[in-house]
This record gives sequence, structure tokens and C-alpha cells, in this order.
Amino acid sequence: QDEEKWDFVLVSSIHEVGSEKEIKRKKFLDELSKKGFTIKKIEDKKLFYGVRAPTHIFRKYQWLLRNPDSRLQNPNVHQDIPVTTRIRIVNFILQNTVTPDLENLRDLLKKKVFEATFALHEKEEVREFLKQKWARWRDIFCQQPIEKIRCYFGEKVALYFAWLGWYTYLLGFAAVAGLVVFVAGITVFNSSQVSKEICEASNTIMCPLCDQKCPFWLLSDTCTYAKVTHMIDNEGTVLFAMFMAIWATVFLELWKRQRATVVTNWDLYRWDEEEEELAMELINNLEHEPQKYQHSYFRSTIILLLVLVMIAVLIGIAHALVIYRVIATAFFTQSGFEFLREQANTMAVMTGAVLHYITIVIMTKVNRRVALFLCDLEKPRTFSQRENNFTVKIFTFQFFTNFSSLIYIAFFLGRINGHPGNYVRVAGKWRLEECHPSGCITDLFIQMAIIMLLKQTISNVMEYFIPWICYKLRKNKKRPKKRSMMLGEEEEAEDPCKRQWLSNYRLNEVYISSLFDEFLEMVIQYSFTTIFVAAFPLAPLLAFCNNLFEIRLDAIKMMRLYRRMVPRKANDIGIWLQVLEAIGILAVIGNGLVIAITSDFIPVQVYKYTYSPCATENSTDLDCSTGYINHSLSIFRIRDFEPYTKPGLALSRLCRRYRDYRNADDYSYTVQFWHIFAARLAFLILFEHVALCVKLIAAWYVPDVPQSVKNQFLDRKHNNLRKELRWVMPGGAR
Repeated sequence: QDEEKWDFVLVSSIHEVGSEKEIKRKKFLDELSKKGFTIKKIEDKKLFYGVRAPTHIFRKYQWLLRNPDSRLQNPNVHQDIPVTTRIRIVNFILQNTVTPDLENLRDLLKKKVFEATFALHEKEEVREFLKQKWARWRDIFCQQPIEKIRCYFGEKVALYFAWLGWYTYLLGFAAVAGLVVFVAGITVFNSSQVSKEICEASNTIMCPLCDQKCPFWLLSDTCTYAKVTHMIDNEGTVLFAMFMAIWATVFLELWKRQRATVVTNWDLYRWDEEEEELAMELINNLEHEPQKYQHSYFRSTIILLLVLVMIAVLIGIAHALVIYRVIATAFFTQSGFEFLREQANTMAVMTGAVLHYITIVIMTKVNRRVALFLCDLEKPRTFSQRENNFTVKIFTFQFFTNFSSLIYIAFFLGRINGHPGNYVRVAGKWRLEECHPSGCITDLFIQMAIIMLLKQTISNVMEYFIPWICYKLRKNKKRPKKRSMMLGEEEEAEDPCKRQWLSNYRLNEVYISSLFDEFLEMVIQYSFTTIFVAAFPLAPLLAFCNNLFEIRLDAIKMMRLYRRMVPRKANDIGIWLQVLEAIGILAVIGNGLVIAITSDFIPVQVYKYTYSPCATENSTDLDCSTGYINHSLSIFRIRDFEPYTKPGLALSRLCRRYRDYRNADDYSYTVQFWHIFAARLAFLILFEHVALCVKLIAAWYVPDVPQSVKNQFLDRKHNNLRKELRWVMPGGAR
């Protein structure tokens, strides 16, 4: 039975005898034979070559690394070494075997000498357990069998699912907190004094929203919008933003503890990746010389400049989205449909959000190609170094792709558009957008809600159904072969390997970056969940629901739809941890800016304690925010409109209102504007310092490594030293 276990399968088209491809294939297989590999050939519509490594390769590996899995006293190494380690070593040798023409397997795949290479999904006990107890939708609320995942897919995949499970578990607490804040906002839907004033402002006439065909409008027309804004923008939002800053830190600290416990149980806590890679290089080629560490300031400068150019392009795309919203707003306000005219700003934001999602989908593919090109320029020393460099670049590009537009809405929308009579214009024609009198935070809420919902529905549906459909098509395509089988092929069909190899070949190809893509998807989601969560308290709830499905979706893909992923050893999630810590700091800055700049929380507080009836008249009967709306609107004289603009017919020659703090005479900023500006700045500094201090305290309070793990290593060291001493005889001789 063991003799029929094969480590890898190489697939090739049937080439003409004596052709260049056939010669190249033979040379590569000969090199494997020289290294002691057993090769089995099965012919179908394609040529399948099963390869099995000799046992001495694994003995060398165990001896060099004193692998904890090794039990050298047992001569049956095939049984002794884990299947995941075996596949990893064989894959390394296959990738680094060079033909006399100096071509490796990657070159031969590019030249179509081989069509595919893959490790086999074998009918072993672990696989059947994972298919029945893990890769099923009905187990969505069950705990994951991390140890079994490690035994089948290796440590790197197991750590990904351990991290994702831990993230989802702690996300549950953030989801509950966000839901409570959102429900609390709904309960005060009709009770806000600010929204009441907007709803009752039937005599407050506002300046037109566009230059031509837009009428003056009543502030009370936007009553519902004002209520929705207050539902999001209230005191609970500030507390929730602070809570999420602490949550992000606690999550990472608890993950470090969880990871330490898990990898200690695997005996990998002090595993050295570089040592393992050097050992496998020497096993493959005893004459191998390690590639030295190198650094080129010139190359680094070029790469940095290219990264900055790419970031500038991504920011340019965000500017294009801004221009789209400006033009869309002008278009909708001149529409023949009354609904579009009335909801022009909201429709522009919503269609802009959909367009933003489409740019995210397109630019994700572009960003990947650019990041790979930059990694090739860098010439990293090892695969892990290449992966780390690629991770930093692709995350940077994806961050700007996903968040540039949100950053504009949060911090620039309505603040750089000028004022009536002196608007800032795109191409000297279209006015930049304005904020609603009740604030800009609802625009940010709409943008985030649409992007997150689209990303978590369309993207996940595509992620599952595209490989499922491809698999079904490949499977059905092969079926007619059985019915028209000739007599001569009957015996070959009985080969137990043939059916297994064919069924594995029909599965979707698994790429070296497949796990990376899953990590990137989750880290971008983590960014959405933390950075602008003050504007969208439901983000953790959406992420939590998505992740419950994501875990099983990834499991089903890996077990049923894709070929077996080559296992990789790891003792942490790598550079992703530093990326997550950077996101935690960005979350503090982002949420502080949202509350200080985007939200109306600070202007309302300044009004309450400085200008309200409570402050000036010591009146306690009134709500302290009474009169805030009138206080936040400035007066504009109609005669000061720009001469080439044609606002709709005015009701009279009376002054009109717009949202800003400006004098009625020369439209310069009022004293109130500078009071609010100082208060915003003070709050931002205070919020960020308090939040960062709390993060540092939480990081100190929760040790990275549990005491049980430290004690385990202490006991191990003590016992090893005691054993060494027992070998020393009196007098210092052995």
C-alpha cells in the first residue's frame, strides 16, 4: 500500500517523439532519477508522472534539523516523517532541480513542457475528517480542528485559520458593542434637538445646490436626512471609537498569546526559517553556496520613487471619483425626475460608491502586477523575504485604492468648496460638493456601507462560484471518456493511481499566492472594521457575519474545489502582524479625525458650553443645543452671486443661508470658526494621546507569551541541563 503513495504528480501534454519539449521533459525526469526519485508514468489524454523521493533525503532532513517529528530509531522513515513535511521537501527539490540546459521547473512550465504539478489529495483519515467536520456549511458555528488542519495543510494554513477564528471570535464582542451604539442611535431618532430644529426650519431658505436650474430650498426639506445623521453622529459614537481603539490592541495582544501557545504545542516556538531553507538547499545540492545579504541604496531609491508614482496614480483615481460625483450631482439636479432632483447629493454619493467598488476590483489586479514587478526589481534573497516585500507593497497600494475616496469624504468634502459667490470649481465649471447642514458623516456612512456590502456579497459569491463552475465543467468534460473506453484501455483504467491522479488533475489549480490572497482580503476588511468605524458602527457586525461564512468558504475551496496546497512551515503569521499593528495606530488617528473633523460632535459641544442659552443665560429649562442650527448657518446676500450663475427664482431679495461660520459683510471666518477649529485640534490631540496611552497600557498589561509557555521552556532547559550533568563523571571525564 505504501508503495502506491506518491509525493507529487507532474502533468504533460503528449509531445511528438524527438520534439524539443519531449527532450526537455526527459532531461528533467533524468535529473530526478539521478537524485534517486522513483517515477511512474501513466498515459491518458495527458501524460502523468508520479514522483516519490528516496528515504535518504528525509533522513538527511531529520538529522540536519534534529526535527522534533523525527524518531530515527524507527527505520521506516516514510511512516515517520509527517506527510506535510514530505510534500514540502519534495516540492522544494522539484522547484530547484536544474537540467543541463540550466532550466528549472518554473521555466519548463512557462514553456509548456509540463502543464501542471501538484501534491495529491489522498484518501486518508485526516482528509475525511476535515471534509465531514470542517469543510461543511452546517458546521458554521463549530470550533475549527486546528491540529487536524495542520496535519493536512501544514503550519502556515493552520495559523491562518487559527488567526481568522480568533479574529472572528473577538469580533463578536465588537459587533455587539457596535450594534448597541447603532440601536441606541435609532432610539434617539426623533429626540435630537438639532434634527428637530432642522425639521421645524420651514422659514430657513438655503442657497441653491448648483449653478443653473437649482432653486433655493427650505432647510426643513431635509428633515429625514438630519434624523439619520444624528442616529450615527452622537455621543455614543465617541465612546465606540475609543472602545475600538482598545479592542484592536487587545485583539493583537491576545492573538500573540494564542499563537505562542499553539506553536509551543507544535514545538516550533524557536523554529528558524533560514536554517530550514539552508538545510533543504544542501539536501538538494551539497555544493550549494548560500546567497549573501545585499543592499543597494540606488535600487531602493528607484523602487521608492516607483511606489510613490503608483500611490500618486491611486490618489489621482480618487480625484477622478470626486470629479464624477461633482458632475453627477450637477446632472441629477437638472434631471426630469423629481426624486433625482431632490436626492441629487445622496444619489451621487451612492453611484460614486458603486463606481469606487468597481475601481477597487480593477485596481486590485493592477496593484498585484505592479507589486510583483517591483519585487522582481528588488531581487530578494529568499522566498520569505520576497513574500514580505510583496506584502508591504500590495497592502500599501490596496490601502490607497480602498481608502483614498473615503479619506476625501471624511476630511475634505465640504471643507474646500469655498462659499456662495466664490465657489471652488472643477475645470472652472462644476462646483465641488457641499456637506449637508447636519454634517458629512452620513455620506461617509453610505460610502462604507455600500463598499462593505458589495465586497462581502459579490466578492464572496464570485470567490466560491467561479472555482465551483470551473471544477464542474472540467469534471463533466472528462466523463464521456469512460463510456467510449476501448478494450485495450480497460486494464490501464484499473490502475488505482490513475483515477486518483485524474480526479486531482480536474480540480482547480492552486497558486503559491492563494493563502496570501485570503490574508490580504481579511486585513483589508480589518482596516474597514477599525479605521473609520466611528462613522459606521455596523462594520464589525458585517465583518463578523462575513467571517463566519468566510472560514467555511475557504475550507470548502481547499478541500473540495482546489488541488492540495503545498504545506509550508511557520511559527507566526509573518509580516501581517506588523501590518495589523500599523492599522491599529491608523485606527486611532482615523477615528480621532472622524470625530474631530467629520462629525458635528465638537461644534455642538462648543456651542453648548460657549454660545447656547445654557452658557449665556444660565437657562436650565431648555436643551443646551437649542439654537445650534441657526448658529451654524451663515448669511449670504443674493446680489453677491457670481454673474455667470443663474440660480432659480428667489422668493424675495432677502438673505439666504449656507453652512459655514462666516461674516455677513466680507465673508471672512467668524470668531466662532476659530473657537471650533481650536476645539477640534485640542480634541484630536487629547483623543489620540489617551487612546495611544490606553493601547500601550493594554499591550503592557497583557503579556505576549503566557506564563505556562515560559514555564514549559524553563522546565525543558532545566531537564536538559540535568541530563547533561548525569553524563559527566566525577573528575570531569565522561
